[in-house]
Amino acid sequence: MDFALNRSQYVRWRNAIFAIFLASGLSIATWASRVPDIKISLGVDNAQIGLLLLGMGIASILGISASPAVMARTGARRGMLSVMITLALGLAVIGVGTTVFQSFPLVIVGLVLFGFGNGCLDIMMNVEGTAIEQKAGKTILPLFHAFFSFGTVIGAGLGWAAATAHVSVIAHAVIVAAIIFVGAFVCIANVPNREATLDPAPAGDKPHWRERMHVALSAWREPRTYALGLILLGMSFAEGGANDWLALGTAEDHGGGTAMGAAALTVFAVCMTLVRVFGGPLVDRFGRVLVLRILAGAAATGILMFILAPSLPFVFVGAALWGMGASLGFPLGMSAAADDPEKAAARVSATATIGYVAFLGGPPVLGMISEHIGLLNTLFILVALVALSGFASGAARPLKVTTASRL
Repeated sequence: MDFALNRSQYVRWRNAIFAIFLASGLSIATWASRVPDIKISLGVDNAQIGLLLLGMGIASILGISASPAVMARTGARRGMLSVMITLALGLAVIGVGTTVFQSFPLVIVGLVLFGFGNGCLDIMMNVEGTAIEQKAGKTILPLFHAFFSFGTVIGAGLGWAAATAHVSVIAHAVIVAAIIFVGAFVCIANVPNREATLDPAPAGDKPHWRERMHVALSAWREPRTYALGLILLGMSFAEGGANDWLALGTAEDHGGGTAMGAAALTVFAVCMTLVRVFGGPLVDRFGRVLVLRILAGAAATGILMFILAPSLPFVFVGAALWGMGASLGFPLGMSAAADDPEKAAARVSATATIGYVAFLGGPPVLGMISEHIGLLNTLFILVALVALSGFASGAARPLKVTTASRL
């Protein structure tokens, strides 16, 4: 299948994937922002909320793991449409289970659909994002991840507004789900059909599913996949650990209180987003390896400063360095996995799976360890993993391959 796009087609494709990244962030923040209201409506305690989070986390990891099989069966294009519909349905079920039936099991069902859909989508949208980057001939994947961050900011803001105005969870969830549902069809209409992502040919000559599955899993037999996985492992732990534990560490271990905890997490998120927005040109100028090593050093320094901070100003400086340092590990790892366009889908899928499993599974592990040695001492593990990520950065050195025509 010839993969030739004119400028207009390329721009529509790029904007569609920007929108999909934003929709994913929007959906996650919609759920997260209404957790307090969901807790009140269901009449559950923190332990049961923990079960909800565990169910969603397990479903997300299953979705991530299943994404190669989904792409082998449907291709990335149709796969993204199906999983966006799945996550939108899950979000609506969460709303119905919370407000109409006040049913804990039904909310779990919704979260399983929601988590599985988002897990699959995470891999597929990164596969598409790396392909767009290959076509552009410059580093833009960090900007796609910035749009995910924009989505979380929009979702959190809408959630705050809905909670303040006492909008029911079902109304809020169904409206956002409907936006994502309609948006899925609009976006996918602008995504090209590509052999590289196992999208089926218009007619006939479609390889057997087993052959397509073999292609999808081929990257797991390549040592470079695991080397890139080390980069993502450290940075994903750093990002996920901050999302779940930075605010608590600031509030309790550093005595800042809940408001300062939220402010420190905001500093982390803003710094991460800013580097993702503006970091691409720096990567193109200085190269992935140097940028990754500098950022790994910044992240390790920031986490150490956060752990050892004698006062709150040092906590905030540490949070800022932590956010900047952890910002580009994931998207640049994806870019490196896509260096060979012919094998990009399989390699991006495999590498992203390592990163997302670390992102989702790492923070709970840190939480269990912290029960024994304390939260701040536990964060030294992140320093070691980020340092490992920095040492592994050489794996991101660009491959010398013949690339597709630039736009």
